[in-house]
Amino acid sequence: MDHGFVRDWDAGSKEPAISRFEGHFHHRPSVKEQISTALYRLKSQQNKLEAAAARMQLHDKEIFNKCVSSQLSHDAARAAMYANECAEVRKMAKVTVQCQMALEQVSLRLETIQEFGDVAGMMAPVANVVQSIKTQISGVMPEVGLELGQIGDLLSGVVDDVGEVTGTSYDSATTNPESSKILDEASAIAEQHVKDRFPELPANGFALSQKTSEPGVSH
Repeated sequence: MDHGFVRDWDAGSKEPAISRFEGHFHHRPSVKEQISTALYRLKSQQNKLEAAAARMQLHDKEIFNKCVSSQLSHDAARAAMYANECAEVRKMAKVTVQCQMALEQVSLRLETIQEFGDVAGMMAPVANVVQSIKTQISGVMPEVGLELGQIGDLLSGVVDDVGEVTGTSYDSATTNPESSKILDEASAIAEQHVKDRFPELPANGFALSQKTSEPGVSH
């Protein structure tokens, strides 16, 4: 595929290919402007997720301390209740951190696209990751999921437009190896983050299954 047009993608370029491409956007912002907008909105959601993860860590600490106190008081029923609540908070925390890490990688990728203009080769995995994150975070922070859905639609629209101009099809709705890699890396970072920042729950006397005490995230 000819990627020449992506090197000069600002409005006003004299290159025929980019002229045709930018002409496609004469009633709306250019591709570069749309990516800048997406970046700004994504970083706003990253900040929200980071703040939410910090609140969850504090909440978990409070519950964990109550759990330990109940254990020391030989109140097994209350200790189990607090332990189960800790497990739920940690599941939400892992989802939140995973999405935060994935959005950070998406933002870095978009900044690379801004710098080098390789829209065609790099945009589809980014759009796919944002849509995947939207699905994961919607159950924890619906407002973030809604915003990510809109950002994902914006990026998918850019992918479709690039494909129309270049004559190449890009399916941003289908998971590909690149987007899977981003999500897998984010999941691994999130799991380690939870292990590092959340103390291990005492196991004696708690009615917790292995599945509950070790939260996971599907993607």
